[in-house]
Amino acid sequence: KAVVSTQSTGRIERLIQSGVDEGAALPLDGRNIQVDGYEKGNFVGPTIISEVKPNMECYREEIFGPVLNVLEVETLDEAIQLLNDNPYGNGCAIFTNSGAAARKFTNEVEVGQVGVNVPIPVPLPMFSFTGSRGSFLGDANFYGKAGMNFYTQWKTVTTLWKEEDAKTANAEVAMPRMQ
Repeated sequence: KAVVSTQSTGRIERLIQSGVDEGAALPLDGRNIQVDGYEKGNFVGPTIISEVKPNMECYREEIFGPVLNVLEVETLDEAIQLLNDNPYGNGCAIFTNSGAAARKFTNEVEVGQVGVNVPIPVPLPMFSFTGSRGSFLGDANFYGKAGMNFYTQWKTVTTLWKEEDAKTANAEVAMPRMQ
């Protein structure tokens, strides 16, 4: 995946390394990839950091790269608490065969984007970017309904019709004409 700058690439790679240094496993390492024809580009490949713990820097910081942190808990309640204790609230996903577990998870988790048996929805025009807490800056989302509202001029129309102003007592179904 292309990354916006050399500094961003360095930050992502530093956070990946911090996970390894703090005891996480790295079953898929996307650092130091080269793309033919773009040797001076800023790229980080898909990366999986497993055995992550909440006190690790790679978990405490939003990485903003193609990196998946994998944490393990024993119960659904622990998973919900883990997510709700994180200062960020961008998104998460649950993969389950239980409708009851999915319902509990979506109702109790305090993040902006939730996927059930799918990864979180990537912000596209039909999905608002709904990160919360430390994952959201500003006062408006830029996609979805909020984005439409931003680019839409609202109009309020207030009317008063008095019975004595009516020209006819019956409904008129013809196209109105100026006279």
